[in-house]
Amino acid sequence: MHLTRRSAFTGLALFATMPARAAFDLGPEQPGRLHTVRNDAAIALIPKDFPFVTPGSLTVGIHPNNPPISTYATDARTIVGFDPDLITLLAESLGLKPDLVAVAWADWPLGLVSKKFDAVISNVTVTEQRKEKFDFSTYRKDEIGWYVPINSPITAIREPKDAAGLRVITDSGTNQEKIVLEWNRLNVAAGLKPMEIQYYDDDAATTLTLVSGRADAILSVNASRAYKAAVDGKTRLVGTISGGWPRTAEIAVTTRKDSGLADALTAAVNGLIANGTYAKLLDRWSLGSEAIDKSQTNPPGLPKT
Repeated sequence: MHLTRRSAFTGLALFATMPARAAFDLGPEQPGRLHTVRNDAAIALIPKDFPFVTPGSLTVGIHPNNPPISTYATDARTIVGFDPDLITLLAESLGLKPDLVAVAWADWPLGLVSKKFDAVISNVTVTEQRKEKFDFSTYRKDEIGWYVPINSPITAIREPKDAAGLRVITDSGTNQEKIVLEWNRLNVAAGLKPMEIQYYDDDAATTLTLVSGRADAILSVNASRAYKAAVDGKTRLVGTISGGWPRTAEIAVTTRKDSGLADALTAAVNGLIANGTYAKLLDRWSLGSEAIDKSQTNPPGLPKT
């Protein structure tokens, strides 16, 4: 097994892509944002004495750092993306106004426990450890994707043997790195060629390495890689697996443990699934492969490690 780490290449300024707005609307006005109607069944599940941060509003913590899930618009102030749109739809379903509060990823648990917001919607995966302190209402698969250069002869990577002998980029300290290392271990144990596993210090170097042929594939967060593929057209998807492989993992709205809000949010998500708005939202941000059939409250999460 070969493990290499490389810094950014010189001349990265020459590597240009189309502006993101060519494929996605990142303007602050968001004329294409979806809307929905009140879901009375979901509203009936909200505890009558629930202490909303602001009466009449659903205040949600969000970490805007990862398009198309969430990012800052071209005005550098407005938060846009899939999660902000979902917040709007859930608030409307519950007869409330959406109120987004930007928060650092490391700070959302404390902010939620201390009641700075009513919920967190920020690509949070359900885990058994988190379930000790929080409730969850699932809304998307936690999916990671295999991407290759657009002209690569590779057509599919679905199981460990498909990646044997490949030069693979992954992200250090992540679930996807754990999967790559485990796949490599299984391949070596089966007598197949080991992967050459590569790590890079920034995303620009990662992308340039892949599209210039210095690596064969990357395993990374599917949502962000799908966004890049749609924007610049230089890579393509050849396989997806759960972020908890071999277990299934899901992303969820996060609320305080036993606050009583989770069931209402689960019902609201299921209402959006039933009326077709959920599918339209996924399509708007090119996340259709991460659709779930049904939202659940506190499903089995990734096990403690």
